[in-house]
Amino acid sequence: MLKKFVSKEPVLKGWSGDKKYCLTDEQGNRFLLRVTPIEKYDEKMKEYELMHRVAELGVPMCAPLEFGTCDKGVYSIQTWIDGEDAETIMPNCPAAKQYTYGMDAGRFLRKIHSIPAPETQEDWEARFNRKIARKTALYEACPIKYENGQAEAFIDYINNNRSLLAGRPQTFQHGDYHIGNMMIGRDGKLYIIDFNRCDFGDPWEEFNRIVWCAQKAPVFASGMVDGYFDGAVPADFWRLLALYISSNTLSSLPWAVPFGEKEIATMRNQANDVFNWYKGMSDPVPAWYCKSF
Repeated sequence: MLKKFVSKEPVLKGWSGDKKYCLTDEQGNRFLLRVTPIEKYDEKMKEYELMHRVAELGVPMCAPLEFGTCDKGVYSIQTWIDGEDAETIMPNCPAAKQYTYGMDAGRFLRKIHSIPAPETQEDWEARFNRKIARKTALYEACPIKYENGQAEAFIDYINNNRSLLAGRPQTFQHGDYHIGNMMIGRDGKLYIIDFNRCDFGDPWEEFNRIVWCAQKAPVFASGMVDGYFDGAVPADFWRLLALYISSNTLSSLPWAVPFGEKEIATMRNQANDVFNWYKGMSDPVPAWYCKSF
């Protein structure tokens, strides 16, 4: 880039282990700087290259501009999105606007999933069954438990629907695709941020974070599903999504324990919502979904 920056301000939001800064150049233009320990060079190089491919598809995002090393670290410079967090703005938007933003989010995700996984990628069924076993073990070892038969319902649903994992395709995944990793720009458009958890896997698994959208803005979440499938949502999508969400919900409680009571309460509340949306895991179509808003 060969630019001279006149200021560097820390960006403290987010769960990423990256150090983030807002850079400003002599012309007043702003950029996002992310810095990671040098041990993650290969991982961050791959992430940077994949972000380039996503940007080339026309997905509005923090576009990658420069990658390199500095002071025992790996850095990337990306475009700066001037706007506000979508999770703050979305609940206050009119329902029709929420749905439109959701449709955009679904269409952007479909573009992201057009990038295929490497041919050497491990079979999805074997890989995810191993993940289920790990998450179930984490829950069983956790000193805190869900109540009212929730965990048992999640586990039963998973076991009764594992066969759906067979033969699933794999693509590139954003890795944490939900309203908390989206922004509304000053231009009023939706932007996607934070690709630092990107991976490859079943494209439908990517919807497992939609619980965060449904809690904040269910009409947005509905639009996201409709936008992805262009309104024709397959029945097996709902059945698989319920499996993926059940698996995630099981491991969310042990994940929360080291962070204290606030996060534990958040995950208990989310488990209650999931259990109720799926009518005790008896209906694979969640109650928050409103068809063709």
